[in-house]
Amino acid sequence: MELQEAILKRRSQRKFTDYVVTDAEISELLEAARWAPSWANTQVWEFVVVRDRKVIEQIAATFSQNNPAAKGTQAASVVIVGCAKTGVSGAHDGKNLTIFSEWFLFDLALAVQNICLRAHDLGLGTVIVSLLDHRALKKAVNVPDGFEAVTVIPIGKPAVPDKQAPARRNVSEFAHLDTFGKKYGR
Repeated sequence: MELQEAILKRRSQRKFTDYVVTDAEISELLEAARWAPSWANTQVWEFVVVRDRKVIEQIAATFSQNNPAAKGTQAASVVIVGCAKTGVSGAHDGKNLTIFSEWFLFDLALAVQNICLRAHDLGLGTVIVSLLDHRALKKAVNVPDGFEAVTVIPIGKPAVPDKQAPARRNVSEFAHLDTFGKKYGR
């Protein structure tokens, strides 16, 4: 699959078949994450691969009420919890180098996007879930101090075909040239 095709066609999946994602497929997803860029190559991400049904249920229980991803998470054969080390990305000697103190979120997001695109390439579906109780998630997968549990990625074979993409803004609506407000392009 070409990268542009994966970018254009990947959709969040919340319903999965009973297909069991293989260890080889999980390894490919983690390898894709490994190659994500990060602040000063800090590679702050950590991933917890969860197959244990009881732990998956505990994870789904951390989701906000009426989160549409809860049922799909419980049906997924594997869930990956995206975590990150804090105080490293965007910092030096324990001091933030920018006004944004949470660069670990940016770095983790790049790795998570790689996972989702590679999963799509392998014919697997994913959804990125972060509307949840992060403290409870951290406890459910035993994340130590100095790290945060940020997101949950249920993975499986999609039970329904990909839908048409929702409308997107035109590039001219969000791209600026030289200064904010001076439209880029046509």
